[in-house]
Amino acid sequence: MEAEDSDRLHRVHQALRAYGESYLHMGKAFAASGGLYSTDAAAMLEILQAEEAGNPLSPARLGERIGLSSGATSTLLNRLEDAGHIVRNRGHADRRAVTLHSTRGIHATAEAFFGPLEARINAVLASRSGDDLDEFTRLLEQLQQTLDSYRAEQDPPA
Repeated sequence: MEAEDSDRLHRVHQALRAYGESYLHMGKAFAASGGLYSTDAAAMLEILQAEEAGNPLSPARLGERIGLSSGATSTLLNRLEDAGHIVRNRGHADRRAVTLHSTRGIHATAEAFFGPLEARINAVLASRSGDDLDEFTRLLEQLQQTLDSYRAEQDPPA
């Protein structure tokens, strides 16, 4: 590999790490702004993103995504429910199946906090061509698949 290519890859890795660190910092700042524990804020963001994608999370899936045991997830969900941030929905054919849903209040809180950032990010993205954005999206999806695959290899079998 040529030095120029190696330098380019290094810059890409640095930029990805820096973006990831900034993303985590924003989650912590969101938690602080709402008087939440950072784990509670991480859970809320997961619940909001899953709802936005049309795939509400179960408590077990949330626990997997944020790395908590079932007992710790249950305690966290009780705290979020008591604070009025989430509701548990059993509105399925199988009444045992529970999905997690955010309340209007937390939507307003998240929009007030993240809305201005989203507008700034959208302005940056709007400055790029559709082809650039499509290629960037494919690259991010491939990187995510690589991370997921590697993580699965590292996790011990259940």
